[in-house]
Amino acid sequence: MTKIVVLATVAAMLGFGQSERVSDKARQRLEREVRHEIVTLPFFDVFDNIAFRVDGYTVTLLGQVTMPNIKSDAERAVKGIEGVERVDNQIEVLPLSPNDDRLRRALFRAIYGFEGLERYALPAIKPIRIIVKSGRVSLEGRGRQHYG
Repeated sequence: MTKIVVLATVAAMLGFGQSERVSDKARQRLEREVRHEIVTLPFFDVFDNIAFRVDGYTVTLLGQVTMPNIKSDAERAVKGIEGVERVDNQIEVLPLSPNDDRLRRALFRAIYGFEGLERYALPAIKPIRIIVKSGRVSLEGRGRQHYG
């Protein structure tokens, strides 16, 4: 009986059997820092979409990018954030396609050149993301609070 109590006490002290608990304040700080690292990636643009989820001290990266280096740069940047212990990089690298590139450019002109939407072309980080994969189009949008 004494061995069981000692083992249970040691396991509790080491955190076994407990989920990672992070205060709301710490989680919000991590989310702000992850968001900042993503939007300041050198080649991240309107044709890339990176989302993330913070679960304890693990950050899961999701979305689609046009270049493999953006995927690896995002992982490296997020790993460097204080408090991040693990990064699960599930970002998809979109296939190279001249047709998709033409479609991306045409959609960019159509969306950001459209009267009423042209004001959204001004910020460096565009609020409407244009994702094209094998001729299929997805538009991803985020409110201002996600890019602040």
